[in-house]
Amino acid sequence: MAQFDPIAYIHAGLLDRGEHEQLNRMAGVSPSAKTFTPKQGQYLAFIHLYTRLHRRLPAETDMQEYFRISPPSVHQMVLTLERAGLIRRQPTTPRSIEVLVDPKSLPELV
Repeated sequence: MAQFDPIAYIHAGLLDRGEHEQLNRMAGVSPSAKTFTPKQGQYLAFIHLYTRLHRRLPAETDMQEYFRISPPSVHQMVLTLERAGLIRRQPTTPRSIEVLVDPKSLPELV
């Protein structure tokens, strides 16, 4: 008989804002414990700095222009970051990408 991990899996779209953090606390996972690749770090740093400079969240087209890549490439990275729990976004809301990583752990944007 197969044994399953006792952690319950819940689709992120079913959670209210703030329930992610509550589930992470219950599981003993701290937001700063999340790891990311150097390329993912550049995207996270861009989102964070763009938000601070422009006082609004970036759109995928802003990332496309900065990194000089195609729209599908940006969208795939956004999906990857979201699946990894590094960002949160509202799928039907434009400019809703929010970084969930401690800004102190982000790399310098190059």
